[in-house]
Amino acid sequence: MDLVVLVGLQGAGKTTFYGARFAATHALVSKDLFRGARDRARRQRELITAAAAAGRPVVVDNTNVRREDRLALIAQARALGLRPVCFWFPPDVRASLARNARRSGKARVPDVAVHATRARLEPPTWDEGWDALWEVRAEEGAFHLAEVPRPERGASA
Repeated sequence: MDLVVLVGLQGAGKTTFYGARFAATHALVSKDLFRGARDRARRQRELITAAAAAGRPVVVDNTNVRREDRLALIAQARALGLRPVCFWFPPDVRASLARNARRSGKARVPDVAVHATRARLEPPTWDEGWDALWEVRAEEGAFHLAEVPRPERGASA
């Protein structure tokens, strides 16, 4: 069973990708779905644990742009016997802002949030401990996937 971690800016296409690829088979965990929770990180951990206990693979659909946050998810996956898999949406600020502009209500974030997230972005690397690492490009309503090559032994990730 996998713990799939989606990584990318707001408006990158992560939630649409989840719907197209994983909605029928994987539980969705997203901090956006429990905005009122006092400790959203704790709530996320609880939901991942509950899904794993129920025998369901999980997708974590947040920006996950900080290495520190991803390392915590990988550690939790390992502790639960899940395989950590990353789907990484390289930043395309212009496209993210355009998608975000088409959103309404709480789904739309201020443009400054997209720029701030871009500034904090630490691209995922193999040395974080992934079992699989994929790059996803959202273009014209389709998703293009490419496995990120593993670095050669002795090379840095």
